[in-house]
Amino acid sequence: MACVGHHGTVQSNRVRTIFATVAAAGLLALAACSGSGQAKWEGNGTGSTPAGPNSATVKITAPANGAADVPAGTQIAYSATNASSTDVTVTDASGQTVSGGPGYDKNTWVPDKELGYGQKYMVKATSTGSDGKTASTTTSFTTMAEPSKTIRFQSWFADNEVVGVAAPLVFKLTGPGVSSKADRAALQKRLTVETTPKQAGSWYWFSSTELHYRSQDHWQPGTKIKVDAKTGGLPMGDGYFGRSDLTVDLSVTDKPLTISIDDKTHTLTANLDGKIKKMPASLGKPSTPSSSGNMVIMTRSTQQVFDSSLGTGGTPVDAPGGYKVLVHWTMRLTWGGEFIHAAPWSVRQQGHTDVSHGCTNVSTANAKWIYDNSHVGDPVTVKNTGTSLKWGNGWTDWDVSWADYLKGSALPAN
Repeated sequence: MACVGHHGTVQSNRVRTIFATVAAAGLLALAACSGSGQAKWEGNGTGSTPAGPNSATVKITAPANGAADVPAGTQIAYSATNASSTDVTVTDASGQTVSGGPGYDKNTWVPDKELGYGQKYMVKATSTGSDGKTASTTTSFTTMAEPSKTIRFQSWFADNEVVGVAAPLVFKLTGPGVSSKADRAALQKRLTVETTPKQAGSWYWFSSTELHYRSQDHWQPGTKIKVDAKTGGLPMGDGYFGRSDLTVDLSVTDKPLTISIDDKTHTLTANLDGKIKKMPASLGKPSTPSSSGNMVIMTRSTQQVFDSSLGTGGTPVDAPGGYKVLVHWTMRLTWGGEFIHAAPWSVRQQGHTDVSHGCTNVSTANAKWIYDNSHVGDPVTVKNTGTSLKWGNGWTDWDVSWADYLKGSALPAN
């Protein structure tokens, strides 16, 4: 995925992809009772009631018994009465058990991995009643053929990457993405974020093709993060489907770096795990001001060509008085082209005068120190520039309150 600002093009090598495919799900299947004592249910749809007022009943409600063209990312739904517990078992045509567990919705079961295409599966649900007796029902269904219209689900971060305490989990979807709230909600139900230690978080849809996850507060230093996206075979709307699942494991640095930049004092203050380092800085001049707001370091490079003739996405732009220059120790803050970087040409102005095109200029030694001690995901706050950060111009997840961030999810807050 290419990330481009007005200073130049940054080609990310951190994207990992997942392919996802799905189709329409079946509906109901009913069951019948036979025998005495321990009730047994067969999937023939008669819906008889086992003897005894406290005996359990159970029905598989989706996919329907005998359904065809079922999505490879389907879930099993069931209803049960007088049940203290219900177990679901799914087996393939060869008799192998499919691993899985409880889904997001009540009385659902989700496979750990997407099912195979064009395959037949048997489902058995068994409920245990308060009287100790059990009831069971069985159904079968066949999954759809592999579809031709697919969507790729991409993680910005690679496995085992170490990130800063403000790193949002960033995912991109190719093609049309996911547009309807119902489809977005269905997708979110198949996304699990586990953190050690446990911390609250929520998803936010920046667009149909970009989905982020942010913790309520900055990640605790040393946090372990595991993302499990069971999106393989999941319907994504408009005839598009997923193709495979995705897992991503990340670690949060145990030596956090936070940066604050004050244009009033022309100073950059770095807090590295409680140790403070102040640096003189020069920000954007009046004609090209820097943005004030809560940002996150998105990329880091030892050197990079800044080309003002290229806009966001690499599109050529009219840039009178433009430039093309090799810059060292760069840390990107916005897609519009604001960075922290080494600027030996402006050392004399750093600390008292703004002369940049919107970036934060520091000396080469100071820029290298920041680079050596930073991670993608470190928080950067800029203030007193007179120009506010625009929403979506970079990873602006922290530039709104937690209450407002929750509004970007397709599911209600837990």
